[in-house]
Order: sequence, then C-alpha cells, then structure tokens
Amino acid sequence: MASRPDTDAAFHDRRRESEHESFLVHSRMRWAKIAGGLSLVLLIGYLLIDQHPRPNGGSWYGYTLGTIGLGLIVWLSLLGVRKRRMSEGDWSLKAWTSAHVYLGLSLAVIGTLHTGFQLGWNVHTLAWALMMLVIVSGIYGIAVYATLPARLSANRKEMTRTQMIEALAAIDRQLEQAAQPLGRQQADLVLAALAQDTFSGGVWARLTGRYPRCATARALAGLPDDFRTMADNKGAEERVRVLLGKRSAQLAQIRRQLRLKALLDVWLFVHIPVTIALLAALAAHVISVFYYWG
Repeated sequence: MASRPDTDAAFHDRRRESEHESFLVHSRMRWAKIAGGLSLVLLIGYLLIDQHPRPNGGSWYGYTLGTIGLGLIVWLSLLGVRKRRMSEGDWSLKAWTSAHVYLGLSLAVIGTLHTGFQLGWNVHTLAWALMMLVIVSGIYGIAVYATLPARLSANRKEMTRTQMIEALAAIDRQLEQAAQPLGRQQADLVLAALAQDTFSGGVWARLTGRYPRCATARALAGLPDDFRTMADNKGAEERVRVLLGKRSAQLAQIRRQLRLKALLDVWLFVHIPVTIALLAALAAHVISVFYYWG
C-alpha cells in the first residue's frame, strides 16, 4: 500500500528537525527531566530519613546511592564505545550524549549524598573529588561545544586551514622579494619573521593567543612608519611594511583558529584521563568497603 504524501512530508520534517536539534534539548529535554527527577527523589529521600547520625556511605541508604552512582559512572564511561556505533532512533548517538550529560550532572547530587557530607583524606573522598572534577570538565566541554564552533566558522571566513596557510605562504614569497633592497638590519628582521615556525609558541601560547616572541611583530616594530626619515629605498621599505601588516593579520587569523581549536579540545585531555583515574579510585573504594564490611 502506497504511503500518503502528507504523512511522508511530516516524517521528513520531523527527521530534519531531529538532525538540527542539539543534544541538550533532544526529545524535549527528556534526559534532563529524568536526571532532575531522579536527583529530586533521592534528595527528598535523604531528607526524610529520620536517622541520627544522618545517613552516610555506610548506611543502607548510602549503599543504595553508591550502587546507583557506580552503575551510572560505569554506564556513562561507555560513551566513547557508543560513538563507534552510529545509529538512529531512541538510542542514537545524540540521545546517548544527552543522557550522558544530564545523568552525569545528577551524579553531583547522588555522589555527594552518598558521602553523607563526610569527607576526609582517604580513598573514598578521592573518588568523590575525581568524580566532581570529571563533572566540572564536562560542564566546560558543554560550554565550549555550544559556543566555539560558530566562532571557528566565522574566523575561517570560508577558508580551510590549508588555504589559510597557503595565503600566508603567498605573502611570504612577496616579502622575500620585497625585502632584498633593504638595509642589513631591516632585512634580518624580515628574514627572522619568515623563518619562524607559524605553529611555534607551545601549548600556553595556543590557549591564550599570546605570542610575545613573535618575529613578525618585532619586524614591524623595527621598520618605522615615518618613511620621510629613510633616505634610501623608501618605496621598498613601505612595501615591506604593508606586506608585514598583511602577514601579521594572516598570522592572527591562523592563531585565532589554533586557539579556538585548542580551547575546544583541551577539556578532553582532562575529562578522559580523570575518568580513567575515577574508575580506578572507585575500584579501590568498593574493594575497601567490602574488605572492612567482611
């Protein structure tokens, strides 16, 4: 039996909306509601228990919270495995990521209630601290993924990374020719700028966007903009300065791109290793609990 055209159109419209829907609002924020409801129920349960001292990790409620938290942490850590198996439907990658974010946030409530607010210098507190660090790094990841891709796209100005580098190389070829009539001191400044690695500066420079040893900036500073004071090769010096200005602008575009990309990726260098450390600390936490329990 042939499908109705209006039904097909509605289906395709819903599919297009789903494709452009952020994981944060996926399925009308289903997982935000589930995670919020779970956190609220567990918090109310903790507050209603008439017990002195208050429930902690060693009470029946603490064991319940600990079991829920452990199960969630192990399940959430499987997101990396899930990314390798793309699919659609209720358990698409977008749905899994939405669940990962909101259930991960709920762990701040579950894990803290599990401790009973009793923290100290031990493996149990270490596991809680690592869990909170994973959550904080995840919040940072959400923030940058929500804001930086648009800035990356705007900075590119419809250019690829290769095209940006090629544009810089074209300016460098012109500079190399234009600098030949210059005096020795000015020519050395230009040659130093051309010789400097575009990607030099290290991790801190990429993250901050500050390059205090930029040879192009030094070359610009070494060529005065009052050309009336230069007796010889006035035209060559002016051309070199204009080209250095273009080189500086092109470098700035490339460095902004590197900075935004670094800010987008750096959280993973915290989130993933700390997650692994958290799983190890949780194993030690569980083993020690059962050891003393027995």
